[in-house]
Amino acid sequence: MKMRGSLIDENENLRILPLEEQCDKFDGAWNLSSDQANLQGNLGVLIATNIRVVWYASMNSSHNVSIPYLQLRSCRVRDSRFGYALVIETSVQSGEYILGFRIDPEDRLEIVCKTIQALHAAYLASPIFGVQYRREIQKLPQEQIVNVEDATAAEQDDTEEEKQQQTRIDAFAAYFSEGTEGSDKRPITYSETLGVAVEQIKHGFTIEDLWCIHND
Repeated sequence: MKMRGSLIDENENLRILPLEEQCDKFDGAWNLSSDQANLQGNLGVLIATNIRVVWYASMNSSHNVSIPYLQLRSCRVRDSRFGYALVIETSVQSGEYILGFRIDPEDRLEIVCKTIQALHAAYLASPIFGVQYRREIQKLPQEQIVNVEDATAAEQDDTEEEKQQQTRIDAFAAYFSEGTEGSDKRPITYSETLGVAVEQIKHGFTIEDLWCIHND
């Protein structure tokens, strides 16, 4: 709760806080006092917003009070020595203040009380602390955006190619690893494909394989 703050501007308008919205304004609200010398109190204006209740004196706007709904414990109409009055009680954390306001006629007093109660309930259901934030999602550069189907197909092609490279038979490598010294000579046979006599092809190879040498 804040008292005697800079709440009202030079045009007698409420200084709006971030995310605050003025919902209603009630003239003719008397601030009741326990001072025996001032039984009537001070005439002022009561403003209800979506986050607080503000009252200020009509003759001196620096004489004011701001009651956030966060610190508001109860708002009700009670009988007092001034007649029926709007009584606002604050929480223990804010000092347990009891503030009284007289608004005529009585049916208008009930309207003011119900308005504050409704705004208070709405605030408790969805508190507003005056903080704004925005979540930003970082977008990828255009060249990094790849179609899922294209990426999957490319991955499958790479996998199949790797399998082929791992399982294919390289005749040149097989013959080269065999060496020449100390190796058993294979018998000479006739090749119908070439029409000449050749050394017997190594097991697992064909004449066509001898012409396919892979360099990758």
